[in-house]
This record gives sequence, C-alpha cells and structure tokens, in this order.
Amino acid sequence: MIENALNWIYNILWGPIMIYGILIVGLVFSIMTRFVQIRKIKEMFVLMFKGQKSDAGISSFQALTVALSGRVGTGNIIGTASAIAFGGPGAVFWMWVTAFIGASTAYVESTLAQIYKTKKLGIYRGGPAYYMEKGTGQRWFGILFAIAAILAMAILMPGVQSNAIASAMDNAFNISPWITGLITIALLGFIIIGGVKRIANAAQIIVPFMALAYLLVAIIVIIMNITEVPAVFGLIFRSAFNLDATFGGMIGAAIAWGVKRAVYSNEAGQGTGPHAAAAAEVSHPVKQGLVQAASVYIDTLFVCSATALMILFMGTYNTNVNSAEGELVVEHVPGHNYTEFTQLAVTGAFPGLDNFGSAFVAFALFFFAFTTLMAYYYIAETNVAYLFSGRTEGIITWILKFVLLGSAFYGSIRTSDLAWLLGDIGLGLMVWTNVIGIIILAKPTFVALKDYEEQRKAGKDPVFDPIKLGIKNADFWIERNKQNQND
Repeated sequence: MIENALNWIYNILWGPIMIYGILIVGLVFSIMTRFVQIRKIKEMFVLMFKGQKSDAGISSFQALTVALSGRVGTGNIIGTASAIAFGGPGAVFWMWVTAFIGASTAYVESTLAQIYKTKKLGIYRGGPAYYMEKGTGQRWFGILFAIAAILAMAILMPGVQSNAIASAMDNAFNISPWITGLITIALLGFIIIGGVKRIANAAQIIVPFMALAYLLVAIIVIIMNITEVPAVFGLIFRSAFNLDATFGGMIGAAIAWGVKRAVYSNEAGQGTGPHAAAAAEVSHPVKQGLVQAASVYIDTLFVCSATALMILFMGTYNTNVNSAEGELVVEHVPGHNYTEFTQLAVTGAFPGLDNFGSAFVAFALFFFAFTTLMAYYYIAETNVAYLFSGRTEGIITWILKFVLLGSAFYGSIRTSDLAWLLGDIGLGLMVWTNVIGIIILAKPTFVALKDYEEQRKAGKDPVFDPIKLGIKNADFWIERNKQNQND
C-alpha cells in the first residue's frame, strides 16, 4: 500500500511535464545566455583555479569540489547503469543532451546564489531558499524550497548513496551491509561535525583523486577496445533515435531515463549546486556561475560517459522493455541487475586480476557516494540556517546530523529499488520547486553576464555592483561595495 502511494507520487513528479519541461527550460536559458556553456568553456576551466578562500568563504576550486562531491555520486555509476537498463543505450545520448543544455541551467541557478547570498555568523550562506525570498520578496517561497531540500537531503536521498556503498562492498568482499553502514556513518559523522570548512577541505582532496582514478580505468578499458568505438557510438545514436532494430520503440524510455538520470547525476536545475556556489569568495557572481556550469560537464560528459562506455564496450548489461514487469529486450548478463553492470564490465576488462573489477568499483562507489553524503549534509544545514537562527538553529542542526546519519544507515540495509524510489521522490520535490523559482528569477543572471563580459572586454577583473545594474535586494554586495569604498 505504501509502495503504491510512493509510486503514485513518483509518477506525478517525473511525468512528461518534468522530463520535457526541464529540457525546454535549459534550452531557453541557453538561448538567453547566447549558449554561454559553449562561448565561455575555456574561461570556465580557467576560473576553477582562481580566487582565494577567506574567513567567510571558500575558494572557487573548493566550491567546485563541494558541488562536485554532490554531483559525482552513485548516479554516475549505478544511475548510468539504470538508464541503460530501462532506456537502452540511447539513454546515454539523452544524458549528454541534458548535460549540455543543463550547463546553462547550472549557470543561472549558481549565479543567482552568488547575487543573493548573505553572510551569517561569519560564513557565506546562499542557495535557492535565499534567492527565492530575495528575488521575489516572498519568504514563503524560500521556506517551501528549504523544507523540500531538508526532506530530500536528510531523509529521502541519503539511502541511495549508502545503499550503493553497502551493495558494492557486499558484492566485492562479502561485508555485511550492517557493518558497512556503521563504518560509513562513523566516518561521515566525524566530517560533518566539523562544518563547512572540514567538508570543503575533505572534498578538495577526495573528489579530484576519485574522479581521476575512475576516469583512468575507463580510458584503459576504452583503449583496450579501441576498435569497437565506432560500433558502440553507432549503437548509442541509433538507439537514441529509434533506428536500432533491437531497441526499436524505446525512444520515449530512452529520453525519459536519460533525462532523469542526468538530472540525478549532474544536479543541474535541482538546486543543490547553488549552495556551494554561494559559499565561494569571488569578485563577481558570474565567475562562480561559470565554474558550476563546468561541473556539469565534468560529471556527465566525463564520469557518466566513462561508466556507460565501459558497460557498452564489455556488453555487461540487460535492457528491460518494461521496468515494472521486467520483460527483457536484451539479456547479456543473466541473473544480474543494473547495480552490478559496472563491476562486471571492469572485471571482464581485466580477467587476469581476480576480483579487481568488483573491488575497484566498490571503492569508487564508496568515495563517490560518501562525498555526496557530505554534500547532502552541507545543503541541509544551509537550509536549516535559512529557517532558524540563534540557539534554535544550533539545536536543529544537531538533530539534522543524527537524522541524516540515521537515514544513511537505514539506506544501507534496505532494498535498492526502495532506496532509488525514495531518492527520486526527494529529487523531484527539489527540482520542481527550484525550476519554477529560476524561471521567475533568471533575468538578473543575464544582466550580470552582460556586465561581466563588458568588464572583461575592457581588460578589467570584473567587480559586481548590483545598484549600477538595477538588481534589487543584493544586500551582501551593496554592503561589501560600501566597505570597500570606505577603506
């Protein structure tokens, strides 16, 4: 009964309006920014390594890694595998399309976070709840997102990450999910008790290491199967447009699962990335907006593609024509489900190394999912700070820590299907609320982009002045500019 109710909610949140609507919104933002995700691609990657941290904020690179710690997670490995399982190889193409279009959405939401950020108790805070209130003047709008974010980040979505860790460790080393769950929450508890600075410091070390190691193995697998590249890419493109005989009639499923899993993975439009973006110490909001746009490329075009290509090269996948009934279009790995596709692919690529594939993917999943749990806590904490202040904030923050740790532990021992169902519901709540907000509030980001480009063209290091641009309620920047003038 409960599962039927959850499926009903899921179908409402992830119906055609969401699937096609988020693509349309991203396309409109791309047009309005004159495809900033292409024009500024070089600058995006240069800006990653510029900017310094401060007592109140973190560096652009730290903000990138905190955001990536949320973006690069279970969705990159198991999420990508599930897209192939239920949407066929063509889903990979639609993941790429969603990432390309979504980069402009990431620019808009992260620039908004910088424009409307605030300084509270000596720390930069910001995100959808903050820009919704300041941009519209309606606090209830911000409260709505904050509640959705806390519900998703602390209760509904942690289970997806911890379940993936537990399943991979059980498959690779026969470690009980109970033991894995306890170890995971012990390590997570140590980091989140240290607050945003400890999270940022951990993320800037773990995220680059884990992503590079994973990509290196994927590149080796691709090189080992280099002659298959044309065939695999041909399969992806044919399947994406209903031109492949095996996967004929699945174009709707390919689009739906490609979009869903791309949004889950790269989080463009979800409203998670802006929390880290707001914490960055920059002279102009557009700088961090561009950096966060690049993070979408890193997540989907690099890491998700690495997973997809390994699975397709090694043929370690099954595809269901109907995810509910389990009717198979292809069955390459009988008796296995999508949670094992990537482990089977790496094992098949290195047959002489006993258990290497299972062990490597298990450790990759641990790092990917663990850092995502860190990001979830930071996002939930930021929204608690939005809703509460003073002693109440401190009490609620401690409660939040234990609730999230409890959700993560429970996720370790429950079924993966239930974990993903709850995670998708949590994701849907955030996406719906945030996308409506950024549609209403996007205009200041277009004005800021024009200002940034004009200053760059004049040879200046861009500095943001909201009064000059007619942007209201950007209180942090107004006060900052006053202080700089007085100094």
